[in-house]
Amino acid sequence: MRRVFDEELRELNQNMITMGMYCENAIVVASRALEKGDVEAARQFPALLEQITNYNRDIENFCIRILLQQQPVARDLRTVSSALKMVTDMERIGVQSADIAEIVTMANISAMSDTQVICKMADSAVDMVKNALDAFVTGDIEKARGVVDYDDVVDNYFNEEKTLLIRDFASRDCNGETVLDMLMIAKYFERIADHAVNIAQWVIYSITGEHCA
Repeated sequence: MRRVFDEELRELNQNMITMGMYCENAIVVASRALEKGDVEAARQFPALLEQITNYNRDIENFCIRILLQQQPVARDLRTVSSALKMVTDMERIGVQSADIAEIVTMANISAMSDTQVICKMADSAVDMVKNALDAFVTGDIEKARGVVDYDDVVDNYFNEEKTLLIRDFASRDCNGETVLDMLMIAKYFERIADHAVNIAQWVIYSITGEHCA
């Protein structure tokens, strides 16, 4: 019976890794679409998001089946319950990456005179997602804690970008619609960073049994 359960846990882990790869790809594509104005890359999102959504549904069903059939306890229970929480955040990363890409396809990003801060914010969010998923794969508690601590950096970038956009909005030759689009993109990157933090916190919980808020 334990052998079957161990095989199911390995299958769950592999499916989580695969879904994580799709999510990581989504945030990278969204970031590049923003930085390079790559509209064609942004348009590949419907298929990518469908794969993420399908994995989310399949993993949720798999976890529920394990809970009902195997009734795990202690660390095994934490592993399965944490996976249920993490896939929700992974799917949200995919959805919000798609939202960024959709804005890029419609907004006149080139009209913005300064995108340096938001691009730094995008790169930082990408790194947080990568590190959170790496922490899950390797069971690296310190890397997971590093993701949690790094969230302040993204928050600071968001506040800096918001200040710049308010300044631009006050300018007479400003395109107000583009400013609002950039603010939405910045907010999505901030939320993606928050989801990376959630994943990291669930990694810590799955290993230690302690969930830091």
